[in-house]
Amino acid sequence: MNKTTFAAIILSSMLLGGCASVPLASDAENATAKAFPAPENGKAGLYVYRDSFAGKALKKDVYLDGHCLGETSDRVFFYQQISTSQSHMLGTESEFSPNNLTLNVVPGKNYFVRQYIKMGVFVGGAGLENVSETEGMRVVSKPEVKLAVPGKCDN
Repeated sequence: MNKTTFAAIILSSMLLGGCASVPLASDAENATAKAFPAPENGKAGLYVYRDSFAGKALKKDVYLDGHCLGETSDRVFFYQQISTSQSHMLGTESEFSPNNLTLNVVPGKNYFVRQYIKMGVFVGGAGLENVSETEGMRVVSKPEVKLAVPGKCDN
């Protein structure tokens, strides 16, 4: 077996097998976030979740305005209230460069962003996409999707 074949087998097993884990919030905090509360006056709610089949063994950092929001694994989400007085930059790590998504939010509304894993040359990367409130609530409401503890990133 040559080195290229061996590397491809290792990469495939990392992307498709196993499950990474991150610290989870308490059951009470999880239930509160899943109630989809109306944001405080002058703020918007931001849910960032990950539910991709590929890359279960990978953890990926997510940043909000350059600050660590947290590290994701499959079937986790973050919830945070954010200011509506400016646009925000949500970013995630990828193989060669960060992937960013600009958020323009209005007060009193919840926003949902899905982080997904995509294949890379050496390791899986990640991307971000806005999703509808209906779709975001559907995924986050699932019992197996849990609120992660914010603020821990590897990079």
